[in-house]
Amino acid sequence: QVQLVESGGGLVQAGGSLRLSCAASGRTFNRYIMGWFRQAPGKEREFVAAINWSGGSTYYADSAKGRFTISRDNAKNTVYLQMNSLKPEDTAVYYCAASDYGISGRPSLYNSWGQGTQVTVSS
Repeated sequence: QVQLVESGGGLVQAGGSLRLSCAASGRTFNRYIMGWFRQAPGKEREFVAAINWSGGSTYYADSAKGRFTISRDNAKNTVYLQMNSLKPEDTAVYYCAASDYGISGRPSLYNSWGQGTQVTVSS
């Protein structure tokens, strides 16, 4: 497994932007599919975006399309989530996760998780 640590969360006004980072330990980072998920209070964890090992293929939830961009830097063992045009409904704890399986939005296919970073969007 790989250890993951998220950062970059915070409080932002609606319409603003944040960039989340997820730093991974280990020398095999570039073998993993990486994903971002989020969980709002009282709701289930939901998929946001995923990226394949090379960064050449990405996959987004409908709620993220056109506003969020996932990217990775394998030299830095880091995956990013650039979030623009943020809305109050984007408020949640955001988690990054690593998977040995194919690119997917299913949380059960991710076997390593970070501790999460809080994103709060005020109206």
